[in-house]
This record gives sequence, C-alpha cells and structure tokens, in this order.
Amino acid sequence: MYDFKIDATDKAAFYDEMAKALEALVAGEPDAIANMANASALIMEQMADLNWAGFYRNVDGTLVLGPFQGRAACIRIPFDKGVCGAAAATRETQLVENVHAFPGHIACDAASRSELVVPIMKDGELFGVLDLDSPTPARFDAEDQAGCEKLVKVLEAAL
Repeated sequence: MYDFKIDATDKAAFYDEMAKALEALVAGEPDAIANMANASALIMEQMADLNWAGFYRNVDGTLVLGPFQGRAACIRIPFDKGVCGAAAATRETQLVENVHAFPGHIACDAASRSELVVPIMKDGELFGVLDLDSPTPARFDAEDQAGCEKLVKVLEAAL
C-alpha cells in the first residue's frame, strides 16, 4: 500500500517529493498504462485545486484518452485542436492561464479555467501528454511547469 504525505508549502520541495513518490510507484513496472494510472492518482491526490489529471496517448497521430482522474473526458483530440493538441503538435509544454482565451480550446469540462499540458517523449517520438486542468484561472505557474516536466521525465524513464 502506498500512502504518500507530501508537504506542499514549498513548490520546489513539493515537486522533488512528488518525483520521488512517482519513482517509487513506477519502479520495476514496465506497463505504461499502469504507470500512467498511478501517476494520475498521485497527482490528483497530492496537487491542490485540480479538477482533472490524466494522460492522452499518441495513437496514429491522434491523442486518445488514457488513464485519468476526474470527470469523463474527450476521447480523441486531433493535434490541431485545443491545448493538448498544441502540446502534441509543438512537442512543447503549454501553460494556459485562461483556457477560454486559447484559440481552439476544447471544453471537455466547462468548470476548467486553466490548463497545463506536458508532452511525453519516447525514443524521440511523441508518446502522449500529461494534462492537468483547474477550475481556477492562472492556477499554474512556471514552478508548476518545471515540476510537472520533472514528473514526466520520471515517466519517460519508465516507458
């Protein structure tokens, strides 16, 4: 049984502890779906003010819903649509303070106001994306971006 108690008072320390927890969860497990499932559970449990935390996988050039925590979500996202599609197309993290101002935003959950999407790479190719949504505008900042990119590096090493 895993029971992580991660202190969120200092963001840098928080993400260091999250990375250690995720390393423990994926240690020795080669199955990407299982690892993404545990990662989404860890993120949703430990990060405040989220309404969705999960993954989309790159399946033949389309993002397809993977393991997640939150409300039911869009199943397929083309690379030319929404924040997830932008992250997939550019292979760059997307930090969006106001999703309603983002061109082509896909409203899977009307409660979402801000979003952070980090591409996941495997062998130089896009494997998928980590997608975090919040009901609070400007919920994510540069420290969250760096911390979530660190979490994705842990997952990439396990793929």
